[in-house]
Amino acid sequence: MTERDLDIDFDFFEDEPPTEETSRAQRIIRRTGPKGPRGPSGPPRAPQNLTPLLRLVGLIAFAILIIVLLVFWIQSCQAAGKTKTYKSYMTKIGDVGSTSQQIGRQLGQLLLTPGVKRPQLQQQISGLARQEQIDVNRARGITPPGPLRDEQQAVIQALEYRVSGLTGFANALAATASTKNADSAAAILASQMRRLAASDVIWEDSFKGPAATELSRQGVTGTNDSGGPLVPSSKFLQNPELASASAMTSIFSRLQGAASAGQNCPCGTGLVSVKVLPKGTDLSTSTQTDITLSLQMAFQVTVKNTGNSQVFSVPVKLTIEQPKGGNITKTAKIDFLNPGDETSLTFRNFSNVTPATPLTIKVEVQPVAGETKTDNNSADYPVIFTVV
Repeated sequence: MTERDLDIDFDFFEDEPPTEETSRAQRIIRRTGPKGPRGPSGPPRAPQNLTPLLRLVGLIAFAILIIVLLVFWIQSCQAAGKTKTYKSYMTKIGDVGSTSQQIGRQLGQLLLTPGVKRPQLQQQISGLARQEQIDVNRARGITPPGPLRDEQQAVIQALEYRVSGLTGFANALAATASTKNADSAAAILASQMRRLAASDVIWEDSFKGPAATELSRQGVTGTNDSGGPLVPSSKFLQNPELASASAMTSIFSRLQGAASAGQNCPCGTGLVSVKVLPKGTDLSTSTQTDITLSLQMAFQVTVKNTGNSQVFSVPVKLTIEQPKGGNITKTAKIDFLNPGDETSLTFRNFSNVTPATPLTIKVEVQPVAGETKTDNNSADYPVIFTVV
């Protein structure tokens, strides 16, 4: 056997030429490892189309954040603008109301001033009416926020009632100049004064109350631009009793000269009682009263008109007499008081009171002109203050 004979041909074991599908599979296997796609030489690689998607999601999230912040900013600006509008309006109304209230104080002083003559009083009250008309014109020039249009009309109505009342009262003074019946004249005068009292009711019930409710609903709080109350008050008649027929009877008689100071007496006042608040304990002139010190502690002094003519502008003084000259003194004034009527004054805010030491509280009502009986105008009350 020759070497050639031993050279066996094993061609039938050779691989068949690779097909197109086999070549593609091999290429995929080479490019794909056991854990996923790989780059030319390195770890697994994310699909090429995932990066733009992530960028898009990030941009969308950022845009949403910007929109949310923008909405909050707009809402904050709107709230600040609304608050400023309401407060600015209330400041303007407060200025008008304050001026009008001062005119009311002047009226009270004129009516209670002794010795004033009828023509002089009539002229002065007509002047107050002209000043009040200026307030009406100022109020009409103020533009309210939309929800407060009705309240704005109430302000104007209240001020117009004040002009009407002042003008009517001045005219009534002239109309009753020759009237002999004091009660009849007083009824005419009181009817005009009631217009002034009505103006205070309109301001409180139709403006202040509803306006406060609306501002609360709008979330507007705090003070106005001037630092005053957010919704201002305006009280024209400092003492509503001035609108009563009895008060007008006394004023009419005084104007007629029948009840001027020192005439038609006996006249004067008397100290009725002194109470310790809040319990209402009566002080005694003969027995020492134990008083508990507190922030609510106050003294209520009641005075009566013991004469037969009206008294006005009566000073009242309360003094806590303490050792070493540390007296505490409070003063107040009775605007006016008709014959037989009583009124009470309250004295508050006492500090530096000496505790555990017998002290004296002295109350004095200044005698009025023509008053001869003055032994009931003052009293001393022994007390001792204790701290709980």
